[in-house]
Amino acid sequence: MANYSISASQITEGKNVFIRGKLGFAVLARLIQGAELVASDQRKTKNGMSPVGKPHTTATITHAEVQFADPNNPTLEEQFVSERRYDSPKRPETGPNYSIDSKGSTLPVIAIPSPKGDGTYDQDESGQELAQGLDVTLVLRTYKPKDFNNRGLALEQVIVHEAPRYYTAGGIDQAELAARGIVLNGTPRPVQATPAAVAAVPVATEVEDGLSFPAPQPVSAPVAVAAQAPVQAPETAVATPVAAAPVAVPAAAPAQQETLEEKLARLEAENASLKDAGSAVGSPVATAPWNGSGPAQQAGITYQG
Repeated sequence: MANYSISASQITEGKNVFIRGKLGFAVLARLIQGAELVASDQRKTKNGMSPVGKPHTTATITHAEVQFADPNNPTLEEQFVSERRYDSPKRPETGPNYSIDSKGSTLPVIAIPSPKGDGTYDQDESGQELAQGLDVTLVLRTYKPKDFNNRGLALEQVIVHEAPRYYTAGGIDQAELAARGIVLNGTPRPVQATPAAVAAVPVATEVEDGLSFPAPQPVSAPVAVAAQAPVQAPETAVATPVAAAPVAVPAAAPAQQETLEEKLARLEAENASLKDAGSAVGSPVATAPWNGSGPAQQAGITYQG
């Protein structure tokens, strides 16, 4: 563990410290919370760090340098922050790094150069995350947590010292696209894929050679025709439509297929035998959904066209 000359109990609440560097990583436009917080804390614990445990924002800068108000007489708070810079063993070329996890429900103010070019700053209200590599200053404020003697640090502001760039999906910098003559209207955002909708399978009718019949019902479903008929139709008379193949249009013809004339003659004969037996199939006025206006058709058979 590092040995520091300034402890958290020595600093005073309500003081500001400015530290400048290149933005390495940041989540500033929203809070890290919920499942994301759990995953973040698990990673910290795995790497030997203390979990945050509360919703927070975070920022890491590289080549970090404290901006002393008086370099010859640094404050305790400035020394406290300067001592907590660290070198990255995996990326020594980034120089001193500084990271802060700022707890609380308030997002830091992000200030960007005014487009007027007069040296003033505007508050960034885009709601977007800043891009890696930006020249920024983190403005830290010391505070005293409730029920604790030590002081803490909160990230109050992020001052951007150049034209802002924003993190984009896939890491594509808009400036790179613009340099190649590609200018997007608005900021691209990742689109979440959604499962394709399953097309509904029509079950109203079957079609055989231009003749329309009720579709076969599932085995567990009650047969509505039988309930409506005042007299039970003979089993042999209704066997043919119930036994019809469940496929709308047969993929392959049977070995001995009827001709259209033979099938039409058979169906007419079967319906003629049902006409006076009380079956809804042979009723002179059909009650099924396929009955419509127009010329009267032969009982029990609906012609297409």
